[in-house]
Amino acid sequence: MFGRLTLEALPLYSAIAAGGAAVTVGGALLVAIAITWLGAWRYLWTDWLTSVDHKRIGIMYIVLALIMLLRGFVDAIMMRAQQAMALNSGGYLPPEHFDQIFSSHGTIMIFFMAMPFMTGLINIIVPLQIGTRDVAFPFLNSLSLWLTAAGAGLVMVSLVIGKFSTAGWTGYPPYSGAEANPGVGVDYWIWAILISGVGSTLSGINFIVTILKRRAPGMTLMRMTPFTWTALCASVLMAFAFPALTVACGLLALDRTFGMHFFTNAHGGNMMNYPNLFWIWGHPEVYILVLPAFGVFSEVVATFSKKRLFGYESLVYATAAIAILSFTVWLHHFFTMGSSANVNAFFGITTMIIAVPTGVKVFNWLLTMYRGRIDFHPSMMWTIGFMITFVIGGMTGVLLAIPPADFLMHNTTFLVAHFHNMIIPGVLFGYLAGYMYWFPKAFGFELNRGWGLASFWCWLIGFYLAFMPLYILGFKGMPRRMEQYNDPSWQPYLMVAAFGAFVVLLGIACMVMQLYVSVRDRRKTADISGDPWEGRTLEWATSSPPPAYNFAILPEVRDREPFLDMKERGVAYQRPAAYENIHMPKNSMVGVAMGAFAFVLGFAMIWHIWWLVAASGLAMWIAMIARSSDDDSEYLVTAAEVKQTEDARYRALATRTATRTGNRK
Repeated sequence: MFGRLTLEALPLYSAIAAGGAAVTVGGALLVAIAITWLGAWRYLWTDWLTSVDHKRIGIMYIVLALIMLLRGFVDAIMMRAQQAMALNSGGYLPPEHFDQIFSSHGTIMIFFMAMPFMTGLINIIVPLQIGTRDVAFPFLNSLSLWLTAAGAGLVMVSLVIGKFSTAGWTGYPPYSGAEANPGVGVDYWIWAILISGVGSTLSGINFIVTILKRRAPGMTLMRMTPFTWTALCASVLMAFAFPALTVACGLLALDRTFGMHFFTNAHGGNMMNYPNLFWIWGHPEVYILVLPAFGVFSEVVATFSKKRLFGYESLVYATAAIAILSFTVWLHHFFTMGSSANVNAFFGITTMIIAVPTGVKVFNWLLTMYRGRIDFHPSMMWTIGFMITFVIGGMTGVLLAIPPADFLMHNTTFLVAHFHNMIIPGVLFGYLAGYMYWFPKAFGFELNRGWGLASFWCWLIGFYLAFMPLYILGFKGMPRRMEQYNDPSWQPYLMVAAFGAFVVLLGIACMVMQLYVSVRDRRKTADISGDPWEGRTLEWATSSPPPAYNFAILPEVRDREPFLDMKERGVAYQRPAAYENIHMPKNSMVGVAMGAFAFVLGFAMIWHIWWLVAASGLAMWIAMIARSSDDDSEYLVTAAEVKQTEDARYRALATRTATRTGNRK
């Protein structure tokens, strides 16, 4: 009845595994107890979980990302501590457990930290920047969130029931095949990615349609903000790249579950088809993550330099060029597979070419800062730290684009250092800059600057300590993914790397403290105007946080920096002559239900509980049919209600202006 699920699935094979399971279950219970004690279940359900408001969905994405950041960073600390003490010994982690940790670390950080963080920022900001009231498909947006959460839930459950994959975050056969890896770990990995990948594909389609079809009057493509441009390019990449990953994982699941031979070297299969499919998704995925971060940096640099962005057209064309070229370089991820010299040369050249439009962007940002009145806000510091660090990573990437050099470096810690040198400053620094930049817009009060700067410096210093030694170890020949070693010259570098990871941990602690202090002092730092940074784009033209309908009257765009243009023309805070009724989408529990059923479906497939597979699949179909049959999916915000909300905003603005005038006198 329960397939492969038995009591042996409990993590009693190791005290560390049991401790991790206890922390996971205990944390979930503490959250449930706190919500119950506050009596917040109804509020949570009606105002958040079932919401189809793009802003609340975006906030929930970011909450998920920050939770998974903590979970993934625990893995990083454990790996660094293991390697620091594993000279001529087994350290404190058994080999199989170490393999699970590096597999879950990569999986979590790419799929369940970076992707939700990116999607959350896009959800909150892009509809505001293009001057619309919602995304094109609000329910689809909710469904995407809960499918992503279902995938993350499967990864978390693997800590408690069963084990996670030991085949790495890429899941290469034969390591992920049924013969070499017969347990449930790889199945957890497959179904977590399959389910969340469908959600990401739907998000990409949703934002392509939203950006192309729902822009405010007058907002042509070449008047869109840089962040919206990068979101559009990333969404196109998501729509085209994620299906390749879905196919690869689906075929691998068929190999494992039903004994097929898509990725075996017997019975007509070909093992190398898997890395081709995986990296046809995987290299565009790098730019799916990096491009929106580039958009954040563009917004931050212009705002805190008090200047128009230098070279807007070149930045847009560079973004589009990166998006196109990202599909031409996937084979450099496996130069060592034995392709011909001509094939390797082609992909090496395209890899070097794609560095050119990226370099263009760096000069755009530097020339925007040149002779600007720079405000060193934490978001600006994340941007400056990114530019310095990312250039170093880019140079090491050009080195790895040379096939003979890649043959030497591919399986060493040099590649680990390069990858993190691109993803941490290029992605995470960008998202943290966006988090601190747009936090007042989402919540109505600013984040504490002092703790934000402390977090930045800990992250930056910790990053260099954690990863620069890995470049040296790569030159010294240390293979990646080693849980123990016998070369004493490696240990000092690994100890420095472990110390760097603990410095980054201090940076995360500073972020937690920043949030606590900011919530405590929220009345002092309230954003009454909706424009705390003297912003230039449309998201700052509405209140903080914005009402459900975003804009009482859709703005008319006449410039690439529409809100700055409105302020210069004296119409930024001008009341409209009249308000109109606004139709908005109703909340829906179907997205939550389908996410829950998808989680159950994935769990049942992992453990071969076939009756539960059928039941959960049928429940998903019923939920979708019910949603499709619901014609009452909108509610009306009357003109009188809109006027009441807007009047309250204008009264607050008038009070703030009068207070400032009195203080100056």
